[in-house]
Amino acid sequence: MSQEAEQRQSENPSPSESVPYAQLNPQQQRQRLTELAKVFARLGTIAFGGPAAHIAMMDDEIVNRRQWMSQEKLLDLLGVTNLIPGPNSTELAIHIGYERGGWRGLVVAGGCFILPAMLIVWALAAIYSRYQTVPHVEWLLYGIKPVIIAIVLKALWQLGQKAAKDIPTIIAGIATVAAYFAGVNEILLLLLIGGIVMIVKNWTRRGGARSAAFLLPFSGVFAQAGSTAATAASISWVNVFLFFLKIGCVLYGSGYVLLAFLQRDLVERNQWLTSQQLLDAVAIGQFTPGPVFTTATFIGYLLAGNAGAIAGTVGIFLPAFVFVWIVNPWVPKLRQSSWASGFLDGVNAASLGLMAGVTYTLGRTALMDGLTLILAVLSTIAVFRFKINSAWLVLAGGIIGLVAHLLGFINVSLPPLT
Repeated sequence: MSQEAEQRQSENPSPSESVPYAQLNPQQQRQRLTELAKVFARLGTIAFGGPAAHIAMMDDEIVNRRQWMSQEKLLDLLGVTNLIPGPNSTELAIHIGYERGGWRGLVVAGGCFILPAMLIVWALAAIYSRYQTVPHVEWLLYGIKPVIIAIVLKALWQLGQKAAKDIPTIIAGIATVAAYFAGVNEILLLLLIGGIVMIVKNWTRRGGARSAAFLLPFSGVFAQAGSTAATAASISWVNVFLFFLKIGCVLYGSGYVLLAFLQRDLVERNQWLTSQQLLDAVAIGQFTPGPVFTTATFIGYLLAGNAGAIAGTVGIFLPAFVFVWIVNPWVPKLRQSSWASGFLDGVNAASLGLMAGVTYTLGRTALMDGLTLILAVLSTIAVFRFKINSAWLVLAGGIIGLVAHLLGFINVSLPPLT
């Protein structure tokens, strides 16, 4: 082990030796919150590639490099985030913050992960509102996406070894991949696979699954929320906040789902935006780092200026903080119940199956020619063999894409939604 690795291990003890936040003195608590802020601000700045890539980077940074928690714990948190509305990778960051620093860590980790993307999208929205065009940064994604494939593959391998712990979970993961490509609803799939694995593992035992009942999606509670309809001339930051608050409470799924939701309400029903403006907004959210839900920042700016940008961002992300705050204390209790533990095992396996499906889809978009294929292969070797930090790989991919663009080796168009 290198001197740097030994120093990192001494500064970041194993999960079993980690001291709870409440037992630290005030100075140690400030240090822990500062460390959380630095880690998630950096991740939020380089986290290109969508939720699967974000989760892979968190696994590398939090579990492998800093040893803040075990991969089993990270998998449990990931499984729970898949069953509540909102952006999964952001909610995972909030969960990690809560584990490390209580409610303060929850705010710090989630806020620092969101803030870089928000500021970038905010600036692009200001440019867009003046020139009515999307800045051309295709070269950036050209070099970064092949690198993201390698990072996600490593996370799939490591997390998969923990999730596929027995025959039922192995079969569950394979079945999830097949169902994903068959077009089965993701949330229905998670609940169905989780329930089946729970029953299979406990079919010889008596009892109920009451311990897992709270895991049912919250969307039914909020689905009846009233519309925040307002005419285009009367849009205020309050209208923007209420609209995106409703979305944050009920929305599951990828950029496609978000696009459909916004198209129906913003373009067709309220006529706040044109279809082209909406497509440009979602495109901005896709090719900037961090959560794609920062599309709300862009739209909020277009509708109500700077106040609208803030209101849209707070509105769409606020429910995620509340849901995690409510659910997180229940995660350890799940493992104490055989029924709930079996359900969570099934959800974990299904989550990895969905992640594998997303990786395949992303790979078809990213590997478009010989150079991107070479980038993906070299990046895979780098992360598996040499364990290079994903931040450096993302930076290198962007630089290679820029150089190839300047030398005229590539001429790519804006990637489709993922």
